[in-house]
Amino acid sequence: MLFAHSGRGRSRFTILLSTAVALMVFGAAFPASAQDDDATPSVAQEGGPVGSNVGTEIGIEYQGPPPSGFQKELVGPVELLRAAEVDVDAMTMTLPLYEGRMADGTAVWYILTDTTDEANANALGLNHSAKLAYADVPGAVRSATLESDLTLTFESGTVDFSPERAVEPGPVDAPFPPASAQPGSVGDEDYSPLVKIENAGGHIYNAPIIAFGASADDLSAFCEGDPDHAVVHDRVVSICPDDATVTFTFVLGFSFARPIVYISFEASDPIAATLEESTFAPALENIQVGFDDGAFSAVERLFSFANGPTGTGNPQRQGLNSVLDGSGTGPLNVFGGVPTIALDYSPLWDMNLGEWTQEAIDDDYRSRMSDEFQVLGMANGGYITGPDGADFGSSGIIINCPIVMRLL
Repeated sequence: MLFAHSGRGRSRFTILLSTAVALMVFGAAFPASAQDDDATPSVAQEGGPVGSNVGTEIGIEYQGPPPSGFQKELVGPVELLRAAEVDVDAMTMTLPLYEGRMADGTAVWYILTDTTDEANANALGLNHSAKLAYADVPGAVRSATLESDLTLTFESGTVDFSPERAVEPGPVDAPFPPASAQPGSVGDEDYSPLVKIENAGGHIYNAPIIAFGASADDLSAFCEGDPDHAVVHDRVVSICPDDATVTFTFVLGFSFARPIVYISFEASDPIAATLEESTFAPALENIQVGFDDGAFSAVERLFSFANGPTGTGNPQRQGLNSVLDGSGTGPLNVFGGVPTIALDYSPLWDMNLGEWTQEAIDDDYRSRMSDEFQVLGMANGGYITGPDGADFGSSGIIINCPIVMRLL
């Protein structure tokens, strides 16, 4: 990340079972755009799980169901954002599509991923995040009213999807930071994905806008795919108001050495938003960063690397250089607590941008990181610093990345 069709109608059990089989037996293909024409990496190649029968003389069909089927905290896979229908092979997820409006009647198309309302999170299959309550500071949360027809009317916050996303990498030996970056969608000064429903309990929802001002007829042209990203969010694969669904691409990362998948919707920095294929939402800057493990913090930490290992097919590949030079499709970020692993999950991630020192590179210490405390140990030892040798810590950037699934 950063600076930063799924088959509908199947049962949840079928989706999870097919996901587990796909992961264990075949792996799952990333989009080939950043890879060699004849070499598309799989989830397994990018650090995801492989068959547990590797090195044995038994077939994978003898393996039992994943322990997470009995207790979700155990070895997965386990779907966390249960409202989603996940297609691991295609690296996509499909979510319910909601239509609301602004006070002047302008159409607002959005999704729901997280909420402070634990009961409704369970009922709707959303992620529960108690920490979002502490994002309710001036300028960071929009207000909405629940109408009698059960739609939402939003008081403020608009998104312009018309810009064309563009990235120009830096020099060949240091493509990050990019020479230029233009996000494909930009929110106004009031836009935040966080919405507080004032007349329905005051709960906060993570409700990213994925189309603004478009009619249902406009969006119906993209039911079969090939969406116009001047109309919809850059991660949209297809959108269909008649079916009330929208499908997105997602990305692989790690949390405490377990591979996870997530999707980025907004970032508080334009470069991060561009690299994340997400919306630039400057209002997220109103949320405090740098205190993610303290009382009343609304964020969790995310660890990204400017100059991790590169090279197509390199099992150690990681970081922003590897995305910008085309050797990988995602930066393989390391996340803090996610549901079922920790209690402090938030979809708002405080980016800690790390840079491997020349000493670490010369001594061959640079490698793929997959665990928060592994990263912190390297930083404590002086092998990872902030950019240009600065102190390691928060970059000041927030990225809205709801967690979709834990693969192990």
